[in-house]
Amino acid sequence: MEPAQAEAPRSAIPRYVPLLFAIACGLAVANIYYAQPLLDAIADEFRIPHSSAGIVITITQACYALGLLLLVPLGDLLNRRSLIAGQMLLSVLALIVVGTASSSIVLFIGMAIVGLLAVVTQTLVAFAATLAAPAERGRVVGLVTSGIVIGILLARTFAGLLTDLAGWRSVYVVSAGLSLLMAGVLFRVLPHDEHERESLSYLQLLRSTLTLFLQERVLRIRAALALMIFTAFSILWTSLVLPLSAPPLSLSHTAIGAFGLAGAAGALAAARAGRLADRGLGQRTTGAALILLLVSWLPISYTEHSLWALIAGILLLDLAVQAVHVTNQSMILSVRPEARSRLTAGYMIFYSIGSATGSIASTTIYEHMGWNGVCLLGAVVSALALLFWALTRRLY
Repeated sequence: MEPAQAEAPRSAIPRYVPLLFAIACGLAVANIYYAQPLLDAIADEFRIPHSSAGIVITITQACYALGLLLLVPLGDLLNRRSLIAGQMLLSVLALIVVGTASSSIVLFIGMAIVGLLAVVTQTLVAFAATLAAPAERGRVVGLVTSGIVIGILLARTFAGLLTDLAGWRSVYVVSAGLSLLMAGVLFRVLPHDEHERESLSYLQLLRSTLTLFLQERVLRIRAALALMIFTAFSILWTSLVLPLSAPPLSLSHTAIGAFGLAGAAGALAAARAGRLADRGLGQRTTGAALILLLVSWLPISYTEHSLWALIAGILLLDLAVQAVHVTNQSMILSVRPEARSRLTAGYMIFYSIGSATGSIASTTIYEHMGWNGVCLLGAVVSALALLFWALTRRLY
């Protein structure tokens, strides 16, 4: 691995700034998850066959992955303060388009742009890592990343409650207002971005994102871990609605969405993993978290018999996934200070692949093997992640 470039000493940033980053990340990433509990309402209004309603999610997620590749690396080329505010303002327009869509075509275009611009979360993570002093980078990244995970988990609950009160369109209109407010606050609060920028063309920048995988072993290994842990994460959260909504449980959508609160609690607890990474305990934290991830599938397998067991399993799983995710980012963002946006983009592409793989695999397995099959699949993926970590932990 090439030696990291020397980094100028930085003073500690005010405590409210990482918290503001975390809130902004949660608001932005939630935009691509609001549609999940709203598919029935959207399909009915636009007369989309229910069997095809999932295309709304597919379009949004596909454009998010495209944004990771095409937009996030721009943080190494442009002024991040202006880039973040600009992307959030464009997101406001896209959310208004979705909230006022008069046809399915307009809806799909709006959702595509929403997904593309939601990657502002990753620009925020890279900017937070740049602003933080090296001794506190793990803590800052942990806090900001917690905002992303909590935004993902609580988006379903927020969307379900607001839809019951004022219809599905209100979700996107309210989000547009909140995003506009956050864009103004960020532009006012964020420091001027004066880091040394790469003298590359846009195409060279994109190409260098790919070559980083060849140059940095820690990125390759941690990206592979991200793929596996987010496959496990998606295996649970994509298919969980199936046993909870079916007899004998037959829970309402509001009740099902409330389980996101347990996941959010686990994600918050894992924010401390960044502090351990700052102390040089990243590998130990990863190993302990992956053991918890594997163990979590045991109580989760009792979902149909005990909701308390499910809650315990969710807490363990989200704590484990978030702890590894925070540690991963803390490690890779310390490698190349001048390339943090590209490192984040490359890493998060594997996150997206894992999320998509888990979603497809879990629903297919549930159809053929039921909930026990889903839990077995999750445990196998978790065991593979633990084995992979054990085999590679001394390589970097």
